[in-house]
Amino acid sequence: MDRTTTAAAVAAVLTAATLGLAPHQARAATPQPVQAGQSEQAEQSGPSSGVTFHDIPGSGGITLKGNVWAPAGDRAGRTYPLIVLPTSWAMPQIEYAAQAKQLADSGYVVVSYTSRGFWLSGGQIEVAGPPDIADVSAVIDWALARTPADPARIGVGGVSYGAGISLQAAGQDHRIKAVVALSGWADLIESIYSGRTQHLQAAALLGASGALTGRPGPELQQVLRDFLASRLDQEDEMIARGRLRSPAAQVDRINAGGAAVMLGNAWGDTIFPPNQYAAFYERLTGPKRLEFRPGDHATAEGTGLFGLPNDTWTNARRWFDHHLKGVDNGINREQPVQLKSRTAEGYEGYPDWKSVGAAGTEKLELNDSEHLWANVDSGANGGILLLSAALDQFVKAPPTASIPLLPRAFAAVWQSERYAEARRIRGTVKLHTTVTPTHGDGTFVAYLYDVGPLGIGKLVSNAPYTFHGKTPGRAFGVDLELFSTAYDVPAGHRLALVIDTVDSLYIEHNPTGAQLTFSSPRADPSYVSVPLREQ
Repeated sequence: MDRTTTAAAVAAVLTAATLGLAPHQARAATPQPVQAGQSEQAEQSGPSSGVTFHDIPGSGGITLKGNVWAPAGDRAGRTYPLIVLPTSWAMPQIEYAAQAKQLADSGYVVVSYTSRGFWLSGGQIEVAGPPDIADVSAVIDWALARTPADPARIGVGGVSYGAGISLQAAGQDHRIKAVVALSGWADLIESIYSGRTQHLQAAALLGASGALTGRPGPELQQVLRDFLASRLDQEDEMIARGRLRSPAAQVDRINAGGAAVMLGNAWGDTIFPPNQYAAFYERLTGPKRLEFRPGDHATAEGTGLFGLPNDTWTNARRWFDHHLKGVDNGINREQPVQLKSRTAEGYEGYPDWKSVGAAGTEKLELNDSEHLWANVDSGANGGILLLSAALDQFVKAPPTASIPLLPRAFAAVWQSERYAEARRIRGTVKLHTTVTPTHGDGTFVAYLYDVGPLGIGKLVSNAPYTFHGKTPGRAFGVDLELFSTAYDVPAGHRLALVIDTVDSLYIEHNPTGAQLTFSSPRADPSYVSVPLREQ
């Protein structure tokens, strides 16, 4: 199907939804029959599929607003694999129109629906809680009863919120045989509370967009208030709620169901950073695939939602084709971990996540003691939610800082020697250091920069760290994983580690007048461990 046809189909669906047409008013032209025994390729190039709009019973008696895309030429007695697509946070049911049409044109029944609590679907926003997971099973039940869906060939998938719901559903409903989870989360706490630090911009965006497009439940409203107000007395309860909504906590159930799981994410995802996805991937025991690309939250697959060519969605369809249709398209013979560097073209394949960066690790010794004052932004930062990493993806322009001009009173800086050869960073950079605070609570953010000959540093990775209840004046050790990445440092450049205490991406906990000292005791030297790929 060409791009013009896809774009026209999306426009038709958008128009129908905007005008509020009833299901019978929004039907496509009557599909033409497909002859028995037609090949997969012939089915893909045959008549266009149709779409209908439906009220679908969800769990607990609510109504979900959904679309059904059916293959052309549906006839009595014939069944097709089913794909269920829950929408992303704050998105309506038409989100997947372009991809759903392409899947239906190739022989799938596709049901996409607006997640509960958003837009015209009933209920309240449950943040991928048990009612959301039960909705997936309810939609599957409805589809098996009302469409020519094959109960033995069921897949689920989605972007962001839809990805998290899909992964959890695979642990609860073992009818699900294949999952595609794009820009999602496996560990909700490690996503927006990593390093025990609130990811301010991410939480604020989710809260605001949820309030604008849906009906936040009392639990969500309370959690957001406690989260943004730094209510430490509610921290344990908040973490427990996050665990309940984390696929990582259900990995044994997912493995028991045996669903084939494909995970995709972006290196610069400022809502769901890549580390937690990679750790979850390693714990899966069934058929699995992990893809990381440049970009921010949902930008790697975003163009595919408009029907444009997109590697992520191409591989998603290949994944479903192989595991639901049995198509021998070679995806099962490829290296299951596929990475695209932020600075180079093409993909790199690895047998598992542990092999990424396993060619060698370079340690940068942080020998000099550094002292800094808190609560002042030095100029080093992780950028702006959704924007900065997208610029890195499309024009290779990550956040930058002039390393020589960073004020040393507010930024700790260590630099390597200039490299005679390029360094190909792959995986997770780790920081080990010793901190001595003047107060019991505090926050700092570590940044790794690629520094060119003029001293301009391009951000390679970063991560926040918060501590509470420490003894003022007493040193303690810190081990911090920066967000995983793939980045090539050119010959003639150097690496710089910068630490400061203020970044608009995060909530900081430094009292007025707080100071931090970073040292390297002889018995416990400080360092940065950089995983490298062979040249």
